[in-house]
Amino acid sequence: MFSQALTVRADSIARHFETVFLFTKNDIRTTLIPVTIFALSAAPKYNPTHAWNAPLWIWFHLLQFNIANQIQDPEEDRKNKPSRPIPAGRISVDSAADMRWVMVPVCLLLSLWYGTQAVLASTVFAALTIWYNELRGDKMGLSKNVLTAILYGCLEVGGTVAGSPDSCIDMAGALAAAISSTIYATTLHAQDFKDEEGDRLTGRRTLPTMFPKAARFSMMFGLPLWAYALSRIWKTDALSTTAFVLYSAFVGTRFVMYKTVGDDKQSCKFYSLWHSLGHLLPGYWRFFYGV
Repeated sequence: MFSQALTVRADSIARHFETVFLFTKNDIRTTLIPVTIFALSAAPKYNPTHAWNAPLWIWFHLLQFNIANQIQDPEEDRKNKPSRPIPAGRISVDSAADMRWVMVPVCLLLSLWYGTQAVLASTVFAALTIWYNELRGDKMGLSKNVLTAILYGCLEVGGTVAGSPDSCIDMAGALAAAISSTIYATTLHAQDFKDEEGDRLTGRRTLPTMFPKAARFSMMFGLPLWAYALSRIWKTDALSTTAFVLYSAFVGTRFVMYKTVGDDKQSCKFYSLWHSLGHLLPGYWRFFYGV
């Protein structure tokens, strides 16, 4: 009897952990991995025994944001992302809402461990998350790109602070975060193409639904231009610059030439890799030119 009860209890705990993980599953590739790469690349100092703090801080704040975001419109998720915990029936909207508010002090307490800069990043992130979800009721449109990019920047700053042995971010790291946020604001609609059909049905305004052709061509021209600019800013060698620009052209051209949902999902994966490659460049600069 005891062993049976213990097994049931263990299964229940495992299910709860899986539910929590599913809130962030779709953003592991698009957010957690690229931001972690950025944080470890942009940190003033690197210590492999301290590096795990970066993804820990980022994941907790990503969880806070995703819960707040996913309780807003479960019907949209039933069309676009039915595997998420709420549309999948793993947790109710009310329970997720309670969990959302618990995550705010949890993230702040976690940030206290890393100092003032991490607490500031966490506080701004929590405030912007509230603002983001208030605007979401208006279907957002172009403001989504800008606000999401600022949220992304908060994750980068906080992750960099957490991943640094000295728990700080210097001027080079701050510049890298500002540039990365700007790039994200102008390219993050790469993630919206695959959801275009569902977004149209729910009336959600994104660049692909508002300007379908222009949004695709912006990827074809924007990615190579940003790749070249980043290569100049972080002073990469000619071979690395050429390879990065050519890969960027390949990814951007895919969005114009291949337009099915399956194609857009694959292109989004290539875009995530492109974003991660760009996040390595501050580390390249630190290695060859940093002091």
